[in-house]
Amino acid sequence: MAKASRLKQEEVEEIFRRFHAANPEPKGELHYLNPYTLLVAVVLSAQATDEGVNKATKPLFAIADSPEKMVALGEDTVRDAIKTIGLFRGKAKNVILLSHQLLDQHGGIVPDDREALEALPGVGRKTANVVLNIAFGHPTIAVDTHLFRVGNRTGLAPGKTPLEVELKLLKVVPARYGRHAHHWLILHGRYVCKARKPECWRCLISDICRFRPKTPAPT
Repeated sequence: MAKASRLKQEEVEEIFRRFHAANPEPKGELHYLNPYTLLVAVVLSAQATDEGVNKATKPLFAIADSPEKMVALGEDTVRDAIKTIGLFRGKAKNVILLSHQLLDQHGGIVPDDREALEALPGVGRKTANVVLNIAFGHPTIAVDTHLFRVGNRTGLAPGKTPLEVELKLLKVVPARYGRHAHHWLILHGRYVCKARKPECWRCLISDICRFRPKTPAPT
């Protein structure tokens, strides 16, 4: 992916002002009941769609919304419950392992701490960022494929790796927009700034975005 030139800080400010005006309280699309089920849902969402994860977790979370209940179900039952999700065997194992670790090391409570979260089986930096942001209100930015594309294509945070994009965004996103920046950018990439056919004609920030050429409206 070719990198766009960096935006000026006043342009960054205007982008997030527009996002906020259009959607003041953006929400993630994974369904969850509490920090624990959020953590599990995010672990399951790796290389899977939120819609697919939600279909599988609705009946699962109805009977197992805590580490204790999940461990009581056992790996075989969890694996069967999530078999429609990609990589379900490894994910089922991780869900059981992380549930045990939460019980053994954190009293069954999801920790509000990056290092502790990343020490859990199946939890990497992106997953930890999502949990810290949604469950605990931290201004973290989880860079998925959508956000990586938007960061590079628009010129907000050109970078060769997700971490590079994340760190650049953390520097340029205005503090007052930090808590919601993650969701605005992901939703923008998922529904407007699409990989193959970005819908530039209905983009809120097309006049600021560095992407060229802009995609015309369908005729």
